[in-house]
Amino acid sequence: MGAPDQLRSGGMQPAWLARLRWRQRGAWLWPTFVVTVLLDGAIVHELPMIGDRQSVYGGLLAGLILNVLAVLFCSRPGAMLLRRRRPDLPMGVARNYAGTTAVLLVSAAILGVGLLHRPTIDAQQRMLDEVVARAEAYIGDRAPAAFRADASHTDTFTILAGSLYRTCVPSRDGRRTYCVIVKPRLPLAQSVVFAGYEPNWLFAQGVG
Repeated sequence: MGAPDQLRSGGMQPAWLARLRWRQRGAWLWPTFVVTVLLDGAIVHELPMIGDRQSVYGGLLAGLILNVLAVLFCSRPGAMLLRRRRPDLPMGVARNYAGTTAVLLVSAAILGVGLLHRPTIDAQQRMLDEVVARAEAYIGDRAPAAFRADASHTDTFTILAGSLYRTCVPSRDGRRTYCVIVKPRLPLAQSVVFAGYEPNWLFAQGVG
């Protein structure tokens, strides 16, 4: 009985080793998942997909959600397609490969959208710089003396991106603000008008 037992044991060992090798080869999904979530957070912070800024935390959350959805909805269909070309792959390993590919594609998509959106952010920043420069020039020339001293300490609220902004500066004692409306698409001499003393934080509440 010893010899047959040894033969049976010897026959089982190669299959067990083969399964172990497959598991090791297919164990990339979750390490890749963690790395790509961290990468997505950095990408979204440096290259926002929408708006002009995004926190690292917001980027991490976006990456986490998108990667989870990618694994849930793409790993099984991807594994089925992969096994059509590689029928020798165990289903679990094929799903691992497909899930890994999916999360990598998510990062690539986030990077692509961020790069496409970057020129818009740069254009908005150039417009904002122009708005602030016009506001500072107007305030430094026409505002009461109590406000001209801090004409470079501006607070700008975007009413309509690209065409209408409200910029305020504090008085010397910090108790009041002097505000102007800036329309950067108009000629320089006509683009800035006085807009009262209501601070932007209070003005924004009325707009909202």
